[in-house]
Amino acid sequence: MSGEYSLSDVLDRMYHNQLALEAAIMELTQWVEERDSGDVGGNARGALDTIGENAGHIKQGLAKLKGSTIG
Repeated sequence: MSGEYSLSDVLDRMYHNQLALEAAIMELTQWVEERDSGDVGGNARGALDTIGENAGHIKQGLAKLKGSTIG
């Protein structure tokens, strides 16, 4: 398998996509909350909490796969 398509590299790109999606959801959540749609904003914040919790586990798993820390 080519180095640019190694499992750790693919997972690293997936992790970066997750961070980008988190940022996009955060922007949309703020936009919705500014328009007083609390239920939708609350649901989006719940999704953001899940993304945030999982991000740490993913980062640690990637570090273990690569044999070093990711910073």
